[in-house]
Amino acid sequence: MSQEQQLRFFATPAHDCSYLTDQKATTLFLDPDAPVNHQLSGLLADNGFRRSGSHYYRPYCATCNACTPVRVLVKAFKRSKGQRRIWNKNQDLSVQCTAPTFTRERYRLYRRYIRERHADGDMFPPSPRQFLDFLCKGDGFTRFYEFRKDERLMAVAVADHLPNGLSAIYTFFDPEQSARSLGTFCILWQIEESFSEQQNYLYLGYWIQNCSKMAYKASYSPQERYMNGVWQHP
Repeated sequence: MSQEQQLRFFATPAHDCSYLTDQKATTLFLDPDAPVNHQLSGLLADNGFRRSGSHYYRPYCATCNACTPVRVLVKAFKRSKGQRRIWNKNQDLSVQCTAPTFTRERYRLYRRYIRERHADGDMFPPSPRQFLDFLCKGDGFTRFYEFRKDERLMAVAVADHLPNGLSAIYTFFDPEQSARSLGTFCILWQIEESFSEQQNYLYLGYWIQNCSKMAYKASYSPQERYMNGVWQHP
């Protein structure tokens, strides 16, 4: 990272891993007081960092490298048969790009999603403060994409616009609409949006081979994975 010498990073003490049982994890954080502009956000993503709220981080475990950053090569991406079916099923949804702000409608959908899909995770129980801190504290290049059926809010995809692509931060959706596979559709839509903006990548965060919650990320190809400090094809 060319600007690394000008930045400060801090490592956390070892803590329980959120993804692999009986594993300890250490996380490297960028100094939260460091100003992050558009160029630096892209540089951090290209070095395996993710954003959560106002924090930029990446795994920093001494004995484990299971968390692998993944990005989709959007210009070469081809939908699988199943992905084409999901794409076609959701063509009746409208999409609107909005600022990353709190509204009661968005929060109600977020709360239902966390309660019904992630009640066993770190984000339960949901709260308005959690919504604000996690999803609304970007650095000026974050957008909410709202997916609606008529007037009904069905899903929200949160994405950062980086110099070289989009970074898929989070998606939450109506848990009653499982037949639509809205999580998959929102990723497919962001791939299309990256392509329409003539970008190269959609960053999907960390893929972990032995974690079922992360397995879906391997289905978007072609892709590159950040291993040993280099982006490479799996």
